[in-house]
Amino acid sequence: MTPQQLAEAKHYGRLELACGLADKLLDLVYLAAVAILLARPLDAWLQSISWLRGDSVRLVALFLIVTGLHICVSFPLSIYSGYRLEHRFHLSTLTLGGWLWRYAKRNALALLLGTAMILGLFWLIWTTHGWWWLAAAGAFFLVSVLLGQLAPVLILPLFYSIEKLDNPELAERIGRLAQGTGLSIAGVYRMALSDETVKANAMLAGLGRTRRVLLGDTLLDGFTADEIEVIFAHEIGHHVFRHIRKMILAGLLYSAAGFWICDRLLRLAVDGGSGGLDYAALPDWTLPWIMLILSVFALFLEPLQNFVSRRYERQCDRYALKRTGRKTAYRSAFQKLAQLNKDDPDPHRWEVILFHSHPPIAERLAMAEE
Repeated sequence: MTPQQLAEAKHYGRLELACGLADKLLDLVYLAAVAILLARPLDAWLQSISWLRGDSVRLVALFLIVTGLHICVSFPLSIYSGYRLEHRFHLSTLTLGGWLWRYAKRNALALLLGTAMILGLFWLIWTTHGWWWLAAAGAFFLVSVLLGQLAPVLILPLFYSIEKLDNPELAERIGRLAQGTGLSIAGVYRMALSDETVKANAMLAGLGRTRRVLLGDTLLDGFTADEIEVIFAHEIGHHVFRHIRKMILAGLLYSAAGFWICDRLLRLAVDGGSGGLDYAALPDWTLPWIMLILSVFALFLEPLQNFVSRRYERQCDRYALKRTGRKTAYRSAFQKLAQLNKDDPDPHRWEVILFHSHPPIAERLAMAEE
C-alpha cells in the first residue's frame, strides 16, 4: 500500500469499527429497554385484542413488533454504515434504491426465519419444560446444518446473480486442487459481487450435495489464475482440517451453554428463582428477555469464536502455501485484497482480539516469509 492508501484504509477501519460498536451498543440498550419497560405492557395490550388471544399468535405479534421497532430505531445507523460509509470510500456500487431493496429483503428474510425459530423455541419450552435448553441446542444444530445446505441454492441467489463459471482452465486448476482431499464439489460458480461492491471474495459454500465454489466476479476480473488458485487452496484447507464440521459442533456446545444460562436467568425474571416456574405457561413477555440474554451471551462469546476462527484461517493459509507452492501469488493476492477491500493491514491488537475473525493482512504476509 502507498502511504495514502494505508491512511485511507486505517480511516475506513476506524469508522467501520465505530459503526460496529455503536450497533452492538444500540442493540443491547434497545433490548434492555424493551425487556425492562415495555415487555409486560405490550403483552397485556396484545392480550386485550380478541383475535390475538392464542399464545402462538400473540407471540408472533410481539416478536414482529419488537423486531420491527428495532429495525426502525437502527435504520439511521444502518444506512450510514451500509450505504453512506461504503460510498464515501468508493466501495459500494449500489444506488440508494438498490441498497434499500437489499436492506428490505434482508430484514424480510430475518423476520421470516426469526418468526419460525421463536415459535419453535417457545414450543420446546412449553413441551419439554426444564430440559428445553438441551432440546433447543439440538434444534439449533439441525437448523445450522439445514441453513448450511440451503444457503448457496436458496438464500445467496436472493441477493446475487450466480451462474456456472465458464472458464475451463480455472475449473481444471480447482479440480486438481481438490483431488486427494475427499472434497466433492457440485460446481464452480461466478457470483456477481460487483452488483453491490468493488470488494473481492471467494467461498466454499454449502454442505453435502449443495457444496460449491463461489468466486466473486470482482475476484475473477482483477486477480490472476495463480492468485485465484492460492485463494481457493485456502478454502479447501477448511475442508481438509474439517473446520466447518468443528464449527457446527462447537455451535452445539455454545448454544447449549447459552440456552442453559438463559434458563437460569428466566427463572429469576419470572419467579425470583423460587423453582416454581411453570414452563408450560411461560408468558410471552419473556421473549424480549430471551433475546437480550442471548445477545449478551453472544457478545461475550465473540472473542472466543474469533480466536478459534483466526487459528483456522492461519492453518488454511499455511495449507494454501504448501499445497500450491505459489508464495509470490499468495503475497500479491493478499496485497490486492487489502487494497480492494481497504483493509487496515495492521489494526490495533485489542481490536483484532475482540472483533476480528481473520488475522490481519500484515500477519498473513509475514507468515509467508517464515
